[in-house]
Amino acid sequence: MADAQELSRATYERLRAELDHLTGEGRIDIAHKIEAARALGDLSENGDYHAAKEQQGKMEARIRQLSGVLEDAVVVDVANADTTSVGVGTIVELRFEGDEGTERFLVGSIEERHDDLEVLSPGSPLGQAVMGAAAGERRTYEVNGNQLGIEIVAIEQP
Repeated sequence: MADAQELSRATYERLRAELDHLTGEGRIDIAHKIEAARALGDLSENGDYHAAKEQQGKMEARIRQLSGVLEDAVVVDVANADTTSVGVGTIVELRFEGDEGTERFLVGSIEERHDDLEVLSPGSPLGQAVMGAAAGERRTYEVNGNQLGIEIVAIEQP
């Protein structure tokens, strides 16, 4: 389970519903589109057929992606997230060295969605730097060989 992603219960359920839809109604719908396009004749110059096949390929790729994420998912209780340190499911407010303002991020999987917050992956260089940090701490992380500084301003629940 090396590639396990921590997901909130809501995100897990949303992804499960999307997968169920794609493997059920989605596959049936695309099969009807392909069949209708085939009925139009010559497939080599049939734009509808090629568009439907491309849509099918994208849908099957999403099915594989969702299956992989859900297979290795660990559901976390974000409602009771510990806000004494940065962890998956918390919202972290950061001040980047040299900046006056702050930026807020939801720490978690890219599949998480929360209002207008950007998602910060725990596996990214910035995510690794802030994981486990407490409000008021300063950390550094590396980007393209440069050390950048940040301050953890606040940690809160979503």
